[in-house]
This record gives sequence, C-alpha cells and structure tokens, in this order.
Amino acid sequence: MPFVYLGVTILGALGVLLAYRPVRKEPWSNPTFFIGWLVGELALQNVVWQVGATVAFGVFGAFRAWEGWLGLAVALASWVGLVGLAVSGKRATRVVRAALADVSREDFPVSGGPDPSSSGRFWRVTRAIPMKGRAVQSVKNIDYWGDGQRRHRLDIYRSRLAPPAGAPVMVYIHGGAWVTGDKREQGKPMMYELVARGWVCVAINYRLSPKAVWPAHIVDAKRAVAWVRSHIAEYGGDPSFIAVSGGSAGGHLSALLALTPGDPAFQPGFEGADTSVHACVPFYGVMDLTGSDEAANRDGTELRRLLERHVMQTGALEHPEIFRAASPTYRVQMDAPPFFVLHGQNDTLVPVAMARAFVDALRAVSRAPVAYAELPLAQHAFDVLASLRCQATTNGVAAFLDAARVMATAPQPPLP
Repeated sequence: MPFVYLGVTILGALGVLLAYRPVRKEPWSNPTFFIGWLVGELALQNVVWQVGATVAFGVFGAFRAWEGWLGLAVALASWVGLVGLAVSGKRATRVVRAALADVSREDFPVSGGPDPSSSGRFWRVTRAIPMKGRAVQSVKNIDYWGDGQRRHRLDIYRSRLAPPAGAPVMVYIHGGAWVTGDKREQGKPMMYELVARGWVCVAINYRLSPKAVWPAHIVDAKRAVAWVRSHIAEYGGDPSFIAVSGGSAGGHLSALLALTPGDPAFQPGFEGADTSVHACVPFYGVMDLTGSDEAANRDGTELRRLLERHVMQTGALEHPEIFRAASPTYRVQMDAPPFFVLHGQNDTLVPVAMARAFVDALRAVSRAPVAYAELPLAQHAFDVLASLRCQATTNGVAAFLDAARVMATAPQPPLP
C-alpha cells in the first residue's frame, strides 16, 4: 500500500507539472493539452480529491513505510502547485480588467461596476460542469437553412423568468478543428451567464470536414447569422445588435465572419444578406491558416497537414490564395467591429503567437477597439468548464459586450 500511494502521488505531481510546463512536441501535444487543461481548470477540485485519497490510503496503512511518507511529501508539493494554479485562474480577473481598461474610451465605456448576476457563482465553480438552470429556456434544432440537414440546425437560449423582448443576441460557433464538435458541447458557461443578463444566445452547427470542403464551414456560419437577423425577433432578440463568438476553429470562424460581411465568395446564393455583426469575441482562435511562422502549430506541420488533407483538401503551395483568404489575420480591415481576443499562454494546440500577430495586425488598421487578454498558465479550451478562469473571462466578455452595445447604439455624427 505505501508503494501504491507513492505511485499515485507521483502521477498527480506529473499532472501538475504538465499544467505549468506543457510539452509542445508530437506525439505529446494532445495528452499534454488534456492533462494540463483538466488539472489547471479544476485545480481546487483536484486538491479535494487528493486529500480524500490520502486519508483513505492512510486508513489502509500507506504510512507504515517510508514510501508512504515520501508519497505524502510529493502530495504536499502537488497541493501547493494546485493552489498556485487556482490563484492563477483567479488572477485572470486582473488580466481581463487590464485588457478592457486599455480599450475603454468615451464612445466605448467599459464598466468596472459590480456584477449583477453573482448569485450562486461559487456553487457553479465548485460544480464545474456547466448545467442549464430552470431559468434558462432552450428551443432546439431549428433548421436555419431550410434543407433538413442535421448540421444546419441551431439552438436558442433565453430567459424563462423574464421572456426577453428586444434583447441583444450572441451567436456562438463551436470548435473542433473543423472536423468534429457540436453546438451542445461548448460555450455554455458564457451563454448561460449572458442569458441571466437578459441576452438571447444562439448556438449553431455547421458542416464538418472531410465530408464538407472549405468554405462550407464559413458559408454555413454566415447563413446562420442571416437567419438570426431575419427571425431572432420572434424569440425576443434584437437583430440590430448581434455579437459572434467561438473557440478554436469556432474562434477562427467567428473572426472570419466578423471581418468579411457581404463577401460573395462566402455567401453563395445569399449574396445580398446582411451578415455583419457588431462585436466579435474569439477564444484561442486559429487566425492564420497559411503555415507562416505565427501559424506554426506544434512542430509547424500539423495545422497545414490537417487543412490540406481534410478541410481545404488542396495543397497550400498549389493554392495559397485559398489559405490566405481563409485567414482572419489577412482579412483585417478598417471597418472591423470591436474585437475581444482571448488566448492562453500555455496553449499547446493553437500557439499564442498566432493571437499576438492577429491582434497587432487588427489594431494597425481597425477604427474600433481591439482588446486582448493573454491568460497566464491557461491551456486550450479554458472556457469550457465553469472554472475560476472561465468566471473571470465571462464577466469580462459581458462588460466588453455592454460597451459594444453603447457604441452600436450611439447616434452617428452627420456626414460632412
């Protein structure tokens, strides 16, 4: 039993180490991501179960030999590391506030006031799994294309307690490397929080590769936004303010959508539809698909291989224009809506250098605010679970969107 306990504590300590120092080389990137994400976002929960396991091992005689006491020393060190991860998650609040303070201005006033929806917050964090409360009403599997395809459906979330009328709208696009994922799986903590604040949220599906070839993914996302603009008033939403968000591949699609309103190449058959949005919040998005240094994923070839084989289904050297046109970094423009880009420093799936390059490029040309929060020790998918870090980013996103609404509804100065 002492030796078993020592082995368990060593494995736990290895998980904590990987949360602090992820391995970015193949074939370890994916396991590193999963372990680092799970340990980092559930740091306090890990402390609780490890303390409980230590008590149980002690009852069964783990401390009758030196291996057990060595295991306890390893466990104590792990708990210190886990507390540090929890503190880092909590400190994300300061990082987010600083990012928003950088873009606050007279026509874009970011409020630093109290959070009106903090009731029950601690319980949500300890529970970790985002669950829809009874106050959230959902309308599921609406066909936004009209062709009956399963991937052309969306879900709507709104308040059951106070049915909205003229509520701002958030459209969320799930991630999954353009080949997997579903509208039911991601973005729930943020969407449920926005619903509690009076928003109507829309989670969409879109066609996936390899069955679907680019640009089918962005075409579907734009078609969904066109449907929202035409029909969301029937569900209490206000089509005059639509924001878009998503994580990873969804972050890529949301940013590209926000930067290419009315692009006929991405709107075949509905070229005249208004697909513009008033704010964009991409989480750890893939902003450069060209294979440049900033786009280097892991060893520099994984992203390109995925895109060439499964998504674009053509070579980057043969058709570089396709990869460039699909990259938000190369589609930045002066009239872009306000952006709030969020990325984790420890992201092993989408390098943080990609986010930095995109933000620099957008800030160089956009007239709207571009906020950027780079979160210490955060892995990919840090917003999926209701963690301390997710709580901080969700509050920040809500404050950013409130400011974007002020900007969008402000009277425009007369033309000279």
